[in-house]
Amino acid sequence: MTVSTGLPTEHADRVAGQPWPELATELDEYGHALTGPLLTPEECRALIALYDDEHRFRSTIDMARHRFGSGQYRYFTHDLPETVRELRAALYPKLLPIARDWAVRLRRPGTWPANLEDWIAQCHAAGQAKSSQILLRYGPGDWNALHRDLFGDMIFPLQVVIGLDAPGVDYTGGEFLMVEQRPRAQSRGAAVALPQGHGLVFTTRDRPIRSVRGWSAAPMRHGVSTVRSGSRHTLGLVFHDA
Repeated sequence: MTVSTGLPTEHADRVAGQPWPELATELDEYGHALTGPLLTPEECRALIALYDDEHRFRSTIDMARHRFGSGQYRYFTHDLPETVRELRAALYPKLLPIARDWAVRLRRPGTWPANLEDWIAQCHAAGQAKSSQILLRYGPGDWNALHRDLFGDMIFPLQVVIGLDAPGVDYTGGEFLMVEQRPRAQSRGAAVALPQGHGLVFTTRDRPIRSVRGWSAAPMRHGVSTVRSGSRHTLGLVFHDA
């Protein structure tokens, strides 16, 4: 596993420069929020180029074979590319206050430590020791079924997906989808076109909503609409291991 130096990086500066109070408000309201640029186009292309290097990944998933949709994704090994490692380390402390606030409202433990490495060590101690960082590739006709990324009992409630291609230029269709199951009402959906290099922060499983008894959990699932043309790649950053 790559060891963090703890020093500030350009990626950490980009993460720190995001409007986190506004993003937290959007997450509260919708369960997802779009950031500004986290990666440059050159960095996006460099990550895309890694996809064919099988030594970078611990496993490859064919979505059609598992009835997850159509397309393919790969789980990185723990020896993460520097860009992925730095972004994940920089995002965790920004997401942590939101996660803890949600836990209080939903009367959940919310005992995640301040340091990402300490939290991942807890995941490993509980038997969740597989890297969960994902590089996804979709071609024409590919899609991803609505789902939640729950890999065990140790769960961090927020994650981030970063668009690596330019919508409308490199591909068409392929919007990121979210569906919220509302109590005693019809479900609410949202579709987001991910700008190249931008991140979408979204809930792993649910979000807190006001109810007559205070706060309740509204289950949410995410997926990808059918890609109509071109090639769509995304980077998935999950803050618990599998």
